[in-house]
Amino acid sequence: MDRVFETERELRFGDCDISGTAYFPSYLNILNGVNEEFWGHIGYPWHEIIWKDRWGTPTVHLSCDFSKPSFFGETLVFNLAVTRIGGSSVTFRHRIRCGEELRWTSKQVLAASDLDKHSSLKWPAHVRETLEKWLVRDEDLDF
Repeated sequence: MDRVFETERELRFGDCDISGTAYFPSYLNILNGVNEEFWGHIGYPWHEIIWKDRWGTPTVHLSCDFSKPSFFGETLVFNLAVTRIGGSSVTFRHRIRCGEELRWTSKQVLAASDLDKHSSLKWPAHVRETLEKWLVRDEDLDF
């Protein structure tokens, strides 16, 4: 589906425990990097929106379901889908796999935040319009 963002990440030594198994807190750090890449891909690189425009997208809800372990050196494929856009929030669904094997899924809600007032803000019209181009119905996803 062309409205689902896809990128890859190799599991590095620091992402894993001593047995070489991916350490789940590292998964969340990797997921944050995938989110940052998505925002840059759609024209809103974090270094600009945070430092210049003074807004951010903190996570306000996150749920994860882990299916199988991942291991040091494996390449994981991350899919990110925008499934809901609220007045000041956006919902992402994530699918993470190695090859065709599902490793974990996640549902994440981010809120538009004014970094100076430390409060939520309505999506600027141009950001909302961009997000709407990526909007996918949950029932149209295969994850």
